[in-house]
This record gives sequence, structure tokens and C-alpha cells, in this order.
Amino acid sequence: MNLDQLNFHHLFYFWRVAKMGHLTRAAQALHVSQSALSAQIKQLEDRLGEPLFEREKRRLLLTETGQLVLSYAENIFGLGQEMLGRLQGSSEGMTRLRVGSVATLSRNYQENWIRPLLSDPSVTLTLESGLLHDLLDRLLQHQLDVVLANEPVPSDPQQPLHCRFLGSQTISLVGPASPWRGQTLAIPQGLDGLELALPGPRHALRAQFDALCFSASVKPRIRAEVDDMAMLRLIARDSGWLTVLPEVVVQDELRSGLLVKVGESSELKENFYAITTPHRYRIERLERLLAGVS
Repeated sequence: MNLDQLNFHHLFYFWRVAKMGHLTRAAQALHVSQSALSAQIKQLEDRLGEPLFEREKRRLLLTETGQLVLSYAENIFGLGQEMLGRLQGSSEGMTRLRVGSVATLSRNYQENWIRPLLSDPSVTLTLESGLLHDLLDRLLQHQLDVVLANEPVPSDPQQPLHCRFLGSQTISLVGPASPWRGQTLAIPQGLDGLELALPGPRHALRAQFDALCFSASVKPRIRAEVDDMAMLRLIARDSGWLTVLPEVVVQDELRSGLLVKVGESSELKENFYAITTPHRYRIERLERLLAGVS
């Protein structure tokens, strides 16, 4: 079969059904009848010479060929979505930059990273947060331009990604100015029995902290475990407990004197990464950010 014989309209319908995993719901979303949708996918299968779906009870499962076709359809229609986003921005004389950030990443860090864009009148920003695997799916579908994360992505030939190290920050122990101003505690040795608020188990640095405490036979009293750094910032500010977190999270409270740094550990670090796709459309403003140029 030649390329000009491939019906991309049928391929689009297949892509939507494969993504939704349900023929009826896909037909409703596409505003076509279920029979018409089924017939057009059957025409695509006949043209390709291979079945794309298997039926298991009421579910549609991709065949091996279907999985292969889906991987190409993701690129084809993902690039189409990217094209529309780029054109929408360029038609308005703007550069549209879509940034995803893992939910456990400090919003202060994210704001510091995008700060050069906030005063740039030629840039329109879209900011999203979520779980890393969901954001990577959107990145691979060209619905995001970059994902900010606090852990690297493993190498996977099926999902080629570029992971750029942006820097790291030592983790600090902070507490209310009264009674902790002028005091210093060793991490983890000085924390035995003390009330702490900590990043949740999903946060990249939590495993590091737990391992340090275990090796030193230290058992702090954990009063709160918080995935969201914005909420952990509020707890650090208002609870009266000591909090273990990246200093950037409470940078404003430290400057104002509401909180003070009580200790830090060189063995605890949060690393920051920018993840992109290798074949993405080159956005000059993003390239400058990645290179550390404002």
C-alpha cells in the first residue's frame, strides 16, 4: 500500500477509539454512529491487512499490530496538535510555551525557573501539574513542551526522552522563629522524638530521609506527610512543627523571618530536571531557558 492510499480520517478514528478503549464512548465523542465508526475502522483494517482490535467481552483490546499503529498515530496526531498550538500562538504574534510540573515539585522552584518569561510580552504560558507518568504521556503526545521533575526518567527505547539536569538544592530543617532562632540541630541525629512535617512517600527525597534516620536509629514523631509542596509550606508556616523540605519552598518565610533554618544535610538533596522529547519543534525561548539564559 502506498501512502496516498492510507485514509488518515480512518486512522484518526482508530486513534480515538484506541485511546478511549470503548467504541460506544468514542462514537459519542466523535458525533458519529457506532456502526459508522466500526465500519470505518474495519476499512482501515482491510487496507492494512491486519486486525487492530480484539474483543474481550465488552472491551476492545489492541492487537500487536494495533499497538504498533497506535504508536505511529500518537506521533501523527500529537504533532498535529502541536502544530495547531504553535500556529495559534504565532497568529497572535506570541510564543506559546506549555510547561508541565510534577505535583511534588516546589511551586517556588517552578516560578523561579519560568521567571524570565513572566516579563516577556511575547510569551503565553500554559502551566500544568500532575503525576510524572501522566505528564510524560502528554509530552510524548506533543501536548506539553517540557516537564519539570525532581527525579530523572529511566531510559526506555520505546519512549525516547531527553532528561536535562538543571541543578540541585540541599534539604533544610526549618521551624518557627520562636523558639528556634539561633538554634541548630544535626540531621538526622538531633531529630529523635521531635515533631516533624515531612514530604509524602511519593516525594523523591522522602526515601533519602527515611534511610538516614534508619541508619542512625533515629525515630522522629511524624505529624504530617504532605505531597504538595504548597501545602507543606503552609504547614511549616502555621503548625509550629519542624519541617524537612527544600529551602526554596519557604524562601519568602525565611526572608521575612517568620521561619528560620535550624539545620541542613549535605546527604539530602533534591535534584531538578527538565524533560523534553528529542524530535520536538524547536522553541527558541525554551532553548534559552534550558541553557540557563534569561
